[in-house]
Amino acid sequence: MYPINVVNNVSWLATILGGEVGTLPATYLGLPLGAKSMSIDIWNNVIEKCEKKLARWKTQYLSMGGRLTLINSVLDALPTYMMSLFPIPPGVTKRLDSIRRKFLWQGNKEKKGFHLVKWKSVISGKKNGGLGIKNLNLQSKALQMKWLWKYANGNQLLWERVIEAKYILEDKWMTKEVTTPYGVSLWRSIRNLWDEVKNNSKVKVFDGRKTMFWK
Repeated sequence: MYPINVVNNVSWLATILGGEVGTLPATYLGLPLGAKSMSIDIWNNVIEKCEKKLARWKTQYLSMGGRLTLINSVLDALPTYMMSLFPIPPGVTKRLDSIRRKFLWQGNKEKKGFHLVKWKSVISGKKNGGLGIKNLNLQSKALQMKWLWKYANGNQLLWERVIEAKYILEDKWMTKEVTTPYGVSLWRSIRNLWDEVKNNSKVKVFDGRKTMFWK
């Protein structure tokens, strides 16, 4: 049980419910609970995991192809769980890009390796001449948009009903834009992407409950 502000008899309530009293911020299902969504500190665990992987790999002699495979299959996957809910701050992107870039070009060498291609090109898709290493900013944005897509498709799940009750529907697809400064930073950052999602989506009319085609 994590009380917000002052809660009377919280220990007694926790005993009745068979739980314990904790303090925020805390970790729940591997994600920070009650922390600022744009705080760099909540990403420290992800950065540490990447650095530990890197330290282990540096003891091995790997070709560039091998290093590229490890980046794509391991390093790119580590921040995905966090990015599925929290937008990645620029400082974290910069740090993770530095880790991946250094490992790609330098490997286990102590001396600085030559960066033969601009990082912007490296993180482009293979169809565009890149190496397919994920662009973390684009991946973070896509994962945030996924929540908007789920919400707009409206299965009336519990989290959707909570969002709707707190932020009020603007139309039949999305809540009103979040303008209040406190306690809503996570949904605000997601909601701010709605115009981009809407402008790149098509609506297929079925029973007309959510679509008015004459407007």
